[in-house]
Amino acid sequence: MTAFFALYLTEGIPLGFTATAIATQMRRQGLGPIEIGAFVGSLYLPWAFKWIVGPFVDVLSSDRWGRRRMWIVLAQGMMIATLLVALPVNFTTELKLFTAIIFLHNLFSATQDVAIDALAVSVLREDERGLANGLMFSGAYLGQTIGGAGVLLLTPYVGFQATFFFVAGAIGLVTLLVALPLRERPGPPRTAVGSPVAAASRQIIEFAVSSYRAFTGSRAAFLGLFLALLPPGAFALGLALQSNLAVELGLSDTQIGMINLWSTVASAAGCVLGGWLSDRFGRRLMLGLFIASMAVPTIVLAIGMQRFGWIMPIDPQAAGRPTPEAGLIALFWAMTIVYSAFNGLMYGTRSALFMDVTTARVAATQFTAYMALCNLVISYTAVWQGHAVMRWGYPITLTVDALFGLVCLVLLPFMRPAAARSPVPQPGQAIPEAVQP
Repeated sequence: MTAFFALYLTEGIPLGFTATAIATQMRRQGLGPIEIGAFVGSLYLPWAFKWIVGPFVDVLSSDRWGRRRMWIVLAQGMMIATLLVALPVNFTTELKLFTAIIFLHNLFSATQDVAIDALAVSVLREDERGLANGLMFSGAYLGQTIGGAGVLLLTPYVGFQATFFFVAGAIGLVTLLVALPLRERPGPPRTAVGSPVAAASRQIIEFAVSSYRAFTGSRAAFLGLFLALLPPGAFALGLALQSNLAVELGLSDTQIGMINLWSTVASAAGCVLGGWLSDRFGRRLMLGLFIASMAVPTIVLAIGMQRFGWIMPIDPQAAGRPTPEAGLIALFWAMTIVYSAFNGLMYGTRSALFMDVTTARVAATQFTAYMALCNLVISYTAVWQGHAVMRWGYPITLTVDALFGLVCLVLLPFMRPAAARSPVPQPGQAIPEAVQP
């Protein structure tokens, strides 16, 4: 569990850096909500289609280096390399080039996520998954704190460009201390006939058939696809809209860093608590409660912004721009942190529910598909909210976001997981077929 926590840390660091720190700098330097929304949406596209990588992670691997570990180490090395390539690119004048490089960075990050999740599904018992997923996502949120709040707090002292080295160094540290020393349990023997490419192709076809059977093998597994395609509660206070609004309200990089720090700490704590509660009181009950709770701070902020008259986006570089009232800034702080706590509770529970309906033998494909669709939701949400804010303003966008996030609740009563599979054996025991990776 400690290893999974640390590995998920490396997933959160670049997301916090790109979606929070870079998005903040983009808004401060004059890019609008539509451009920033499209940029943030592109960050999640590799995560939305990472299911394509799943079969390759499962069938193209080395027992010597570890079937999952090999992919994790390789992906982390490429994440560091792409960050260094992006360093000299000016995102205000070369936004398309910068976005393309960061897209590649997130492609490698998504690939390592596939390998980490497959490893987790193959070794975690069902009664551990709630806590384990809570720890994993709390690691991701802590990583977002390092990449987002940490970078914004460092920027006044070292300059924004130097923080690229800080982020790359943080990823490299986890690679050296966790991924490289990791020793993975060998998988079942694999017999290759003919060339490696032909053997891999046959296994990928077999995987496609097995995955189809896994997705259609139970009502819960099938409905999980639709659940993953819908936003699990309100999203606006966790995406680019929050960064845009913070800059428009006049918050400094240090202040934005502090609000990001406290909100991600609240999310991380919520992940662990949500996973623990779901283990004891049921996944679906807790998930429904947490999703409904996420709408509350979103609606409260929408009402507050309407009351204070802060409706449409305002260019932070505009001359004579209005000064927001202290009450609006305090409300923004409070609702962002409250929302983050509920969001963490939801994440720690939802991923455990998806693990419950996943077949371990095709974990890298089935579970990855669920998570990929969840990230597709984040991508299209970031894009539509950027356009909605410019067309409707903040209060209406926040309200629509909160209401749309409640639609998925209608599926939860039908998401009862299948009977528990056999537990993972202790070292020295035979590995049952049902839990073989």
